[in-house]
Amino acid sequence: MNITKSIALFQEAQTLFPGGVNSPVRAFRAVGGQPLFIERGEGPYLFDVDGNRYIDYVLSWGPLITGHAHPCVVEAIQKAALMGTSYGAPSPLEIELAKSIMEFMPNIEMIRFVNSGTEATMSALRLARAYTKREKIIKFDGCYHGHADMLLVQAGSGVATLGLPDSPGVPKAVASDTLVANFNDLDSVEVLFKKYPDQIAGIIVEPVAGNMGVVPPQIGFLEGLRKLTIEYGAVLIFDEVMTGFRVHKGGAQTLYNIKPDLTTLGKVIGGGLPVGVYGGKKEIMQLVAPLGPMYQAGTLSGNPLAMSAGIAALSLIRGDEVWMKLEQAAGRLEVGVASAAKQAGIPIQQTRVGTMFTTFFSETKPIDWNTVKVADKVQFGKFFQKMLANDVYLAPSQFEAGFISTMHTDAVIDRTLEAVTDAFRTW
Repeated sequence: MNITKSIALFQEAQTLFPGGVNSPVRAFRAVGGQPLFIERGEGPYLFDVDGNRYIDYVLSWGPLITGHAHPCVVEAIQKAALMGTSYGAPSPLEIELAKSIMEFMPNIEMIRFVNSGTEATMSALRLARAYTKREKIIKFDGCYHGHADMLLVQAGSGVATLGLPDSPGVPKAVASDTLVANFNDLDSVEVLFKKYPDQIAGIIVEPVAGNMGVVPPQIGFLEGLRKLTIEYGAVLIFDEVMTGFRVHKGGAQTLYNIKPDLTTLGKVIGGGLPVGVYGGKKEIMQLVAPLGPMYQAGTLSGNPLAMSAGIAALSLIRGDEVWMKLEQAAGRLEVGVASAAKQAGIPIQQTRVGTMFTTFFSETKPIDWNTVKVADKVQFGKFFQKMLANDVYLAPSQFEAGFISTMHTDAVIDRTLEAVTDAFRTW
């Protein structure tokens, strides 16, 4: 495989950007080798600057549920751009996308558009504190909710990939109000509530963990969080930036039939463009300025390009038939990878919820960060490189989720499983 141009570009990029990248995991440090520079995407494929084509299971880290450059999404963006890229004022597109989101997730009664998942979670937590007049929040070990100071405490994703338990530069005073519990462990949550019964504003949780790899909630875990937050008067926040429209077309809250007080969304609702949302119960959302005293603002919030792309993307996944095909494709991939590994005698744990999946190189079932972090990162790096050599592009970290799109047809899945079989056969 010729990657001469990628090598040259990465050398130049390292003189311009920290580590040569603009988001840490892209540097390939967790899997070794040379990061690829991408020229374009089309359907289920990425094309690098050297002309190599790869089946893409990163999909811009989740947003591209309809694949790269879907004609309907591209057309919507083009039409919007001709009308102007940003207004800094209300537009009808905001109303249309908001209504579409609420059709998928009727538990959300009022929303506010922002520009990223980090903004959404940061704002939701500020709102939870304003609503409860309390300061402490609970998050879970290994779960990542963006890079706001108060959330970079024992986070997953890139922090885990780089082996950094926390981030330098986060003031101790800020982090001191962030309490950490164990994912899938209700007892660890209850201990914190008993210790701080009147100080906890809320819980923020990825209802299906995706930033330490895909780890499903155990039976009763989410139900227990809902019960505890009601009992102690705290706000339950589902961070569905990753899981929204991914584990189920109505999100994890629909899949598991749990009604959080607030929800954060992103990725899919932007159709590939930067966007975020926080929303939920009207009585809480009415505290947001200008209606209430909790201040939050953004120049590009609700910009017409992102709104148009999101409207188009959600319209393409509305039908039950679309979701059924996505589930079937993801299920075939899950079973195929597990079968190939078993046949080769290689211990893995293949997890999946909806269109999200992870291959853990471990004999231990992943249920929390403690059971995830024992996964063999060297073995994963080997698997990653073998798949890349077979023209399949996976997330370059053991602690990330993979995704499929509506463009991952039976033929694409078949080709992927051929690559998996070859990778394990030549192990």
